[in-house]
Amino acid sequence: MTGFDASTESETAPEGVRLQKVLAGAGVASRRVVEQYITEGRIRVNGIVVSELGRRIDPENDLVDVDGTAVQLDVSKRYVMLNKPTGVVSSMKDESGRPDLRRFTADYEERLYNVGRLDAETSGLLILTNDGALAHVLAHPSFGVTKVYIAKVEGTVLPQTISRLTKGIELEDGPIAADKARLLDTSRGSSLVELTLHSGRNRIVRRMLAAVGHPVTELVRRQFGPLHLGTLPAGKTRELSKIELGALLTLSRRDSSVAEAPGEQENE
Repeated sequence: MTGFDASTESETAPEGVRLQKVLAGAGVASRRVVEQYITEGRIRVNGIVVSELGRRIDPENDLVDVDGTAVQLDVSKRYVMLNKPTGVVSSMKDESGRPDLRRFTADYEERLYNVGRLDAETSGLLILTNDGALAHVLAHPSFGVTKVYIAKVEGTVLPQTISRLTKGIELEDGPIAADKARLLDTSRGSSLVELTLHSGRNRIVRRMLAAVGHPVTELVRRQFGPLHLGTLPAGKTRELSKIELGALLTLSRRDSSVAEAPGEQENE
């Protein structure tokens, strides 16, 4: 038949697309290397190890991981890290006219949205993406993504105060305890404290430190799940590396069912 391409037909038959073709298109490796991965039992589809080289999948619905790290098959998705400066609200359009996130997304073709929020006075790591499913899961407090903050606080923080933060304190909306807490520095009447939390409660870091007598004067989020802010300057963005994206997707798929429970969105 004129114009018939047998190779195209075999790759994209109604029952799916060959796994080698999909993973090569996603930038994982060449088709030949992917075949080697399959032979070595390093690839899973929907949690089941793939054993046959001719395996076909549905790229829109099947979940694939290589060596336990999730792979994004949809190359139209974009994932960006922003070091949000202070004075900017975590919104794509602020009704009060305050500086918002649009200035950081204007150069991207895709319509990006923020995963969770940081309050205007808090700087640091914020994820921008057009992957709505991932954003929903990671921002939901029930999912419990670990965040690491460094706070500059008033006064000299004592070891017993650090112990109180990890053992738990009582706030107006219930008890709360940091997963980890440590004193980084003390000088000239102020201290630097690092807090690790998975709570998504509103302004929780500021409220915890105020409750133990050390109001926050500066606050930055340095880590969100597997992502680290590193040396990214304030007000700058960069796309996630393949390793970072794989770690983030793996985290989001770990138990996304918890995100279906009701609850408020994280906001620090």
